[in-house]
Amino acid sequence: MNKFSTIGVIGKTADPGIAPALRTLTDYLSARGCELRLDAATSGYLGLPGHMGLDREQLAEDCDLVVVVGGDGTLLDAARAVAPKGVPLLGVNRGRLGFMVDVLPAELTQTLDAVFSGQYVREERLMLSATVMVAGKQMGPFYSLNDVVVRNRDFARIIEFDTYANGCFISHHRADGIVIATPTGSTAYALSGGGPVLHPGIPAIALVPICPHTLSDRPLVLDARHVIEVVIDPSQATQALVTCDGQVHQELNSGDRVLIRRSERGVHLIHPPGYDYFKLLRSKLQWGRGPSPQETGPRNTGSQEIEPTDS
Repeated sequence: MNKFSTIGVIGKTADPGIAPALRTLTDYLSARGCELRLDAATSGYLGLPGHMGLDREQLAEDCDLVVVVGGDGTLLDAARAVAPKGVPLLGVNRGRLGFMVDVLPAELTQTLDAVFSGQYVREERLMLSATVMVAGKQMGPFYSLNDVVVRNRDFARIIEFDTYANGCFISHHRADGIVIATPTGSTAYALSGGGPVLHPGIPAIALVPICPHTLSDRPLVLDARHVIEVVIDPSQATQALVTCDGQVHQELNSGDRVLIRRSERGVHLIHPPGYDYFKLLRSKLQWGRGPSPQETGPRNTGSQEIEPTDS
């Protein structure tokens, strides 16, 4: 059983309503005798002594568990900093959806009691590493837990680009862009673009074109051992943008390239006891929801009701 003794705390400090959950958390951890580490923004938000505020990399170096209070975006941001150190993350949901931050604030202390007694589900999620070649100059690597997106820089304009897998040509695309998603990111931007839901345990990557010009340009799922390359068409005056988790950005021009591969280091998530991925999908995506009670009776069409007949 892992013993968590030095705990890092990262909060979504842009949320004015997050203070009660943060204070409950820090009071709880202090009462348990845990060594407490806060990132600089969270420390400043709570008005705690300045020496407690650390940059994310230092926080990951010092801790054996990081608790993130916020939404999925806050956890994505934290994951890129702590993943290289292999530090697990526990997410407290103060966001809107909460695919990865699955602890409810009302159940915070109860969940932490279980976690500290060894009752939790530990899961590794694969990450992506993106290297960008801009005018022949290498930039990165940039890391992402959800996705790497190459898209048009200007509104309502398509871009042209080629895709490769391990050096083999896949296709030429005319689209608003493309999402290269992990299984974690398959329920994010990629899903809204018509991509498949990938179970987090599958070592796979989904390539999902965004609003392709031809309907035959369909999503593609590849083994995560493949190195994906996206090349902006050098013959077109194209201006594009690559983003990692929607939070790290780099401009692209004609002929620039993005290489995406599985990162050597994944992200370790801590889930509450009884964590069930399919229950999560049913809840967040509203799978299997039946019609509301008012929809189960005879429909009033404004004309004479038609009784069913035997056939």
